Amino acid sequence: MQTPAPFDYERATSVEGAVASLAEHGPEARLIAGGHSLLPMMKLRLATPDYLIDINDLELSYVEERMTEVRIGALTRHAELLKSEVLARRFPVFRDAEEVIADPVVRNRGTIGGSVCQADAAEDLSAVCAALKATIVIKGPSGDRTVGLDGFYTGPFTTAVGAGEMVTEIRLPIRQGAGSAHEKVERRAGDFAIAAVSAALWLQGGTITEAGVALAALGPTTIIATRAEELLKGKAPSEELFARAGELAAADCNPIPDGRGPVDYKRHLAGVLTTRALRRAAARALQQEVH
Repeated sequence: MQTPAPFDYERATSVEGAVASLAEHGPEARLIAGGHSLLPMMKLRLATPDYLIDINDLELSYVEERMTEVRIGALTRHAELLKSEVLARRFPVFRDAEEVIADPVVRNRGTIGGSVCQADAAEDLSAVCAALKATIVIKGPSGDRTVGLDGFYTGPFTTAVGAGEMVTEIRLPIRQGAGSAHEKVERRAGDFAIAAVSAALWLQGGTITEAGVALAALGPTTIIATRAEELLKGKAPSEELFARAGELAAADCNPIPDGRGPVDYKRHLAGVLTTRALRRAAARALQQEVH
């Protein structure tokens, strides 16, 4: 039986205290909340932190609607995201994604902060947040700073969170005429994606004013399909437009062949899922405009 390497443990009582401990113990310190990514890696000794800082007691679990944005605390569990009426109303893409993430055990303990910080290219919520043009709030010794999802992932399993810093909040801008959707193909229920796409559209007077398209499991990091997004802006929703956006997303992704399928199959999925997600996002956006 494999067991983790020895480590010291602290249960943080404040965000400031957790940041101070990160600074004190250096690069060998790690934060832990749900632990569904870190603990298996520690058991296999793929990760061997000297110091674990447990942040479960921090008051970072909430979904709050403000005038211009929805704020989600980094410790908000998947199960809470799934049940949130605010997210279901404003950003139904969250419920789409949460219904196909893992299983109840993982959803009851795993957090949105852990999901985005793990920076796994096949992780659903990273695509959701990227499509919604989210910003990430990062706290460090010098205070808070914000980073857009377009600059948050710097490489495979690597983010813009620096030494001595932690993610505290995810912020989602509220705009009128919004619709969003998530599409995923997986080998079995709750598995990591073979391919997944999140799409968001904002309509005004029947015209797309802003678009977000993000792909999961189709490259080394979460991919923002910028060419597809630019194509969509300023046009009326249509099947032909969405099919063309799907073609661009498929061309711009960078999948690798593995046990889940060859490159051509994954590119095909990228195009099909992008078209489907945009179709559903547009239908929801048009419904918002009617109401």
